[in-house]
Amino acid sequence: MNILPYDGITPDIEDNVFVAPNAAVIGSVKIGQNSNVWYSTTIRGDEKEIEIGQRTNIQDNSVLHVATKVQGTYIGDDVTIGHGCIIHACTIGNMCLIGMGSTILDGAKVEDNAMVAAGSLVTPGKTVPSGQLWAGRPARYMRDLTDEDMENIKWSADNYVFLAKKHIQSQR
Repeated sequence: MNILPYDGITPDIEDNVFVAPNAAVIGSVKIGQNSNVWYSTTIRGDEKEIEIGQRTNIQDNSVLHVATKVQGTYIGDDVTIGHGCIIHACTIGNMCLIGMGSTILDGAKVEDNAMVAAGSLVTPGKTVPSGQLWAGRPARYMRDLTDEDMENIKWSADNYVFLAKKHIQSQR
């Protein structure tokens, strides 16, 4: 794994975090317990900070970055960032799911308990309210989340904690 300092700041990675061997975590990055960063992902906190909560999964080929003049990137607990996402200078609350191939741009906010469908583009400054599913390019409101949706978001976070433990054991 590539855990690299930038401008004298080294990433702060809590216990029981899985970082895939070919992922890169650079600079001012904090990753909470039992989170996981999957293969070919880049998390680059060079000009601002990136904070990732507990039990959050950043799946393969995703890119997390910041914007010097806007803000850092902040991701809560129990979040799933699907494969191939771009998460740039935005805020994502707790218990959220960002579908595969989605892009969340500068100053956007995904509130707690919300979902962004695969392939969506959340434009700069937009807010995805709690309890809603947004989809499209640009993303817009589709419907309210169901209890089953919320159970699936929790299941995804829990499943990736389990999967990360298996990967850690397999690579010893």
